[in-house]
Amino acid sequence: MSIYDFQATSINGKPIEFSDYRGKVLLIVNTASKCSFSSQFADLQRLYEKRREQGFEILAFPCNQFNEKEPGSHSEVQGICQMNHGVTFPLFEKTDVRGLSPHPLFQYLTQQAPFQGFDTQTKDGQWMEDFLRDKYPEIYAGDGIKWNFSKFLVDRDGHVKGRFEVTTEPCAIDPVIESLL
Repeated sequence: MSIYDFQATSINGKPIEFSDYRGKVLLIVNTASKCSFSSQFADLQRLYEKRREQGFEILAFPCNQFNEKEPGSHSEVQGICQMNHGVTFPLFEKTDVRGLSPHPLFQYLTQQAPFQGFDTQTKDGQWMEDFLRDKYPEIYAGDGIKWNFSKFLVDRDGHVKGRFEVTTEPCAIDPVIESLL
């Protein structure tokens, strides 16, 4: 099995085969436009603009599973992402990324890149660690997605090359992306 065996539905309702992305470097992100980490949309967009012509794609999967920070309809989500955050990279339908019925893509991603913890040497990393352990120990446990803006990097051959948690700013991933392009 590889990343190219999956399919997802675009935010406009069109089925998308991941084999369409063969030969590109992908950053797959679960997002939420009302999340306190939504400021990452701007850096994601800058990264997309900088690297797209080199064969880089960002695939965003809005998710309402973490404190209901993506409550709107698909058209509302798309509007907020485009108008408020300037997003031009592909958006998919709202997707469950953990729990009883996660999208198979996210099951695969978390199997290929298990949770390695937060960088507790940073303020955000320590905060996220404490927050999840205290308020959501069931989310903290295991390898599942921990929060909005978890990022998975996939190389041109469809292999998962890294997992970057919510506290990792998109610009910090750029050198790794560059090495794969």
